[in-house]
Amino acid sequence: MKESDIIASIGVIILLIAFLLNMFKKVSAQSRLYTGMNFLGAGICCFSSYLIDFYPFVVLEGIWSMFALYSFFNVPRGTSE
Repeated sequence: MKESDIIASIGVIILLIAFLLNMFKKVSAQSRLYTGMNFLGAGICCFSSYLIDFYPFVVLEGIWSMFALYSFFNVPRGTSE
């Protein structure tokens, strides 16, 4: 397994854990934990896509991580799960 595959796998695992936690109502989609995990996972996936020169996913994951970061800092008070 190449280094880029390992990095991508870590990012995808983080994104899937966030999705499953939300799906099973363990965290809210508006929580800082959820948006933080989305930012981190998408950012890691963006970097791994850059390493393999797959630019459509660099754009997708880069935009995903930017919106997650924006959401992280705009979480209403009292929803910091």
